[in-house]
Amino acid sequence: MNKSSMRGMILSIALLLSVAVVIPAYAEINVNSVALEETTIIELTNEQNENVNTFRIWLGSDFSFKSFKTEKGWVGEKTPQGVIVFTSSEPIKKGESVKFGVKTDKVNAGINWKALDSEDKQIDTGKVLPKELSLLSENPKNQEGNTSISISAESSFRIVPKEPNVGSSIRVTGDKFGASQEFDFYINSMKIGSFETDKDGHFMTSMKIPKEQKADRVDFIVKDKKGEEKKLSLRINEIENRIVEGNVKLTIQGVPNVVHRGEFLEIFGTGKPGNPITLEIIGPNGEQIRTRATEIDNKGNWELEPLIVPVDRPFGKYTGIISDGREEETISWAVESDKVVIITPTSLKFDPGQTMAFNGTALPNKPIELTLEDPLGNEIFSDIFEIDESGLVEFEFPTTQNTAEGTYTLIATQEKSKEFIFVGLGQLPTIPVNIEFDKLSYKSTETATISITGKASEVVSLLIIDPADKPKGETISIKLQPDGRGSHSLNLKGFTSGVYSAVVSKGSTKSTEIFAVGLQVGSGEIDINTTKTEYQPGDPILILGTTSPNVLLTITMFDPDGKEIKVRESFSDKEGRISEEVFRIPSDAKTGTWKIHAKSGSNFDDVEMKVKNIEQEGMIISVSNNPKLDGVNDFLTIQVIGAAQTVKIEMISDDGKIIEKLEFPSTSSGEIKQPWKIPKDMEPGIYTITAKDAFNTAQSTFEIK
Repeated sequence: MNKSSMRGMILSIALLLSVAVVIPAYAEINVNSVALEETTIIELTNEQNENVNTFRIWLGSDFSFKSFKTEKGWVGEKTPQGVIVFTSSEPIKKGESVKFGVKTDKVNAGINWKALDSEDKQIDTGKVLPKELSLLSENPKNQEGNTSISISAESSFRIVPKEPNVGSSIRVTGDKFGASQEFDFYINSMKIGSFETDKDGHFMTSMKIPKEQKADRVDFIVKDKKGEEKKLSLRINEIENRIVEGNVKLTIQGVPNVVHRGEFLEIFGTGKPGNPITLEIIGPNGEQIRTRATEIDNKGNWELEPLIVPVDRPFGKYTGIISDGREEETISWAVESDKVVIITPTSLKFDPGQTMAFNGTALPNKPIELTLEDPLGNEIFSDIFEIDESGLVEFEFPTTQNTAEGTYTLIATQEKSKEFIFVGLGQLPTIPVNIEFDKLSYKSTETATISITGKASEVVSLLIIDPADKPKGETISIKLQPDGRGSHSLNLKGFTSGVYSAVVSKGSTKSTEIFAVGLQVGSGEIDINTTKTEYQPGDPILILGTTSPNVLLTITMFDPDGKEIKVRESFSDKEGRISEEVFRIPSDAKTGTWKIHAKSGSNFDDVEMKVKNIEQEGMIISVSNNPKLDGVNDFLTIQVIGAAQTVKIEMISDDGKIIEKLEFPSTSSGEIKQPWKIPKDMEPGIYTITAKDAFNTAQSTFEIK
């Protein structure tokens, strides 16, 4: 769109204000829109103290952006997920405004928006809905005598950021509170503000933590006029006011020499405190691919929002130009292809309650195993999927408002390829530390190669634990390369026969991997069993057994047709015990007799089990205990097997009161496995949990102590 047509478009809209739509958002960030057919002009006005550096907009699933236009000084980029990200090194300060023009493929497109500060923290969010002007303009107020429930078991709220400082501003947002009612907000017993919910029981407001507040773990409390309350426990940190003096060299890290499609990058560096930073990426043909902007903090550090290399990014050499307004630094890298599994999330960050979605490609006509781990590294989903001739991979995992926030890891394994895909729930993801060996078992005359991944240039600690659970040697410090990769050669001379553990850690984050030294094959009789004789598609399998101590084994699973489904190298411990829990019946498994085969040299043993179709068994629901996923709250794990379509779940107390209502879409395997945070005010007792889908009902009980 050229400049003259843009001015004509704005003038035409100005002459047609009688049909235009102006929709105010929240009180502190005003977003107005003026629409004419497929074209919309959006004006953002900042009426609060925090500067706006980034403005994001996106549409519903039935609409898409065709083009956009920005004011001078702003840069826009349309992501593969259809989000337009506007950034600028000159922020919108209090009282200032900026306009953006967009064109959509249909008229009356509702536009979602989000305003972010220089650290990419959310300031405000909302939606422009041209068709709903009359509804939004009514803005009903809380009427005297309103008797609706103010706070229920379903009410919840969040603090942004999750680790606030003394004297800082915070964003408080909540859902499922009483509609159009007034609430007070407290830190422990000190009231620091009030707010009012909208007609849907939602609220979003800003508060300021007093400077006299002590840095400590506190209770943030939302309280209604009757004294009912909802609490959230978080730690308030000290004020960070240390400023780095003098000039800090402009640097950039986090970009390796070679990157691959689908890879996740955390780009950061140093520079003069307080200066803006702009990264411009130039493609192989000299065209500008994207730009990113942020600000150097008072310690001289800067970090961009994490990036995903799109799966359709052309191969070739790329150049990055980083500038702080005074000087520039240039780096280059190549996008190459040597991966057979390329999977990316549809968004780097999902909000609690959304469905985390992934898609990509893998080897066609080959099974792939997908395992999802929560922020603590606990496996919450695993299944084997058959990939058709297209090679396309699609995976979804539903979450709730109570699902633990943090970085989730999807592990995709196909033949000898293993890929780690990171995604954030409630926050942007971070790259955890990970450790892998080049082999499972070694001779004592060999040298093991240990590969480590983590955040670029960080220093991690490596410790080896011997078969007696004692440290083997001293802790080793390893500095990762600028691409976040590192390696260590471990000389095994002097290692006695047995099973060892290697632990790599950075702060409170750690990863553990086991390896064996000097084990033999074919040293004695093998006896294996499974813990059940009948399984359903999607069920995990625990294999237990005995043989001679410290023996190498190969364990293979076969379907009723004799087809090899999965092979796993394993070994017995120093007592001769065998234990493997990585096997699982595929979600599309054939009914019939399946076999597990364990072999070591000339010795072997088989165990058979029956696999029955889920439809023959109906639906089953169960509840089990879960660790403190966020380090504070108690959780339960709700598991449903044999589900079809959408499943509605109710938790009912012994007096018939409904405590919680949940709803999940069923996965392809018919299994749902979700953590659920136990409300602080939930009374001890026996509770009934009921699951209903379009065809079946299942029920179980659990106890809160």
